[in-house]
Amino acid sequence: MPHIEFASVVNALILGLSIASIWLIAAIGLTIIYGTVGVINMAHGEFLMLGAYTSYVLQSFFGLPFLLCIPASFFVVAAVGLVIERGLIRYLYNRPLDTLLATWGVSLILMQGVRILFGSDPKYVSVPDIFQSNVEIGFVSLSVFRIFVFGFTATVVAGTVYLFYRTRFGMQVRAVMQNKEMAASFGINADRVYMTTFAIGAGLAGMAGCLFGVLAIVLPTMGTAYVVQAFLVVVVGGGTLIGSVAASGLTGELQSIFAMVSNDTFARFLLYVLIVVFLRFRPRGLFAVAKARR
Repeated sequence: MPHIEFASVVNALILGLSIASIWLIAAIGLTIIYGTVGVINMAHGEFLMLGAYTSYVLQSFFGLPFLLCIPASFFVVAAVGLVIERGLIRYLYNRPLDTLLATWGVSLILMQGVRILFGSDPKYVSVPDIFQSNVEIGFVSLSVFRIFVFGFTATVVAGTVYLFYRTRFGMQVRAVMQNKEMAASFGINADRVYMTTFAIGAGLAGMAGCLFGVLAIVLPTMGTAYVVQAFLVVVVGGGTLIGSVAASGLTGELQSIFAMVSNDTFARFLLYVLIVVFLRFRPRGLFAVAKARR
């Protein structure tokens, strides 16, 4: 019996990590958009939903393998984000309430547009047979797909860190974040930085949607629930990349453990209560960094 209980706890922890990994990919997109552009993007959940539908369309109508649907989801949703940023968001910078309302309106448009095109019936994203198997390690059973999610998330995080801390573009992003006017005096085009960052953040949400589409049914409203978790990860993490990594792991594990001893609904309730209490005593999050905004 103790072995069975211990195995259940380990499986719950692994499940929490796999869910947290996908939250993290979505939250990274939110983090870099808010950290660089200063926009609270209420349409981020719909970017995630578009990523899931992109995978569904590419599989159903073009026969594209799942592993190729992931990067395809990034580029398709990044292109959508680029159009939205160029057509709307760039005119609303430094107007937080207007951007909040505008992106909320965009989210409604995207949701209803997908409903018109594909209907409200659930859709599904399939994976190769190998991802549907399990690997037995002692008394612990690991899903091959969840192992893939761990590795993929680690790759995305490493790539994001490299992009923003080891490249010329990353240096430009950090310069614009610190002082837009000073960065412009050195020839850095802040407008281009904002455009590129917004597109990258949208693309990351698209990839997260592709992965979530495997674990759940694909619906026009699916982004609403997942974006709440992504926002919580960003807020608890303090709006920083390392904070998002820590917060996603912590919240994912807590929800999985709470769900194991109760149910998923009550687990979310407990998690939200703990987050509210945490933010009461540490409103700037886990790893908040003081910085000058534009």
